[in-house]
Parts: sequence; C-alpha cells; structure tokens
Amino acid sequence: MKIKKNDKVKIITGKDQGKSGKVLRVYPEDRKILVEGINLVKKHVRPRREGERGQRVEVPAKLDISNAMLICTKCGKDTRVGFRVLGENKTRICKQCNSEI
Repeated sequence: MKIKKNDKVKIITGKDQGKSGKVLRVYPEDRKILVEGINLVKKHVRPRREGERGQRVEVPAKLDISNAMLICTKCGKDTRVGFRVLGENKTRICKQCNSEI
C-alpha cells in the first residue's frame, strides 16, 4: 500500500472533498484507511454508570484508499506515490518533486 499510518492525506472525492488529515489506521485487507476528523459518523453510546445519560458521539469511519491522496512532506502538494529501489531498500518517492517521502 502506498499510504501508511501517520501520513498526511487529502480527500479527493466524497462529502469531505478538499479536507486533509492524518491517517490513524490502515486496513490493507479491505483497502481502507481511518483519517482523523474525516468521514465522521454519529455513534450512539450507552450510559456506563447509573444516573449518567446516553449520548451521540462523532467518530471517524473507514474510508476507501482510492478517495485519498498523499500530501508530500517536502513540497506540500498532494501527489501520486512512486517507488525507488536502491540496493536492498525500497522507498516511496513524490511524483511531483521526486524527493523521498
């Protein structure tokens, strides 16, 4: 997968189009990611203790990886990701500025 945990991504389609956030978790088997503050859904939470009220909490939901684009740390642009192999090491590179991510 080209997007990893703690990467900064920009959403390119959907209800949160144009927003950006940090990747909290990656689900490679589903090809989905969890992004901080993006694709928020309301979850109903039961009261834990007696006398406490139940509430509705907004939590981020999974998002398809094709709807997000990586933001380069060097140039700050949203970019496609390429790979460069140097000996034993395989690194991700930015297609815009050709620098290592």
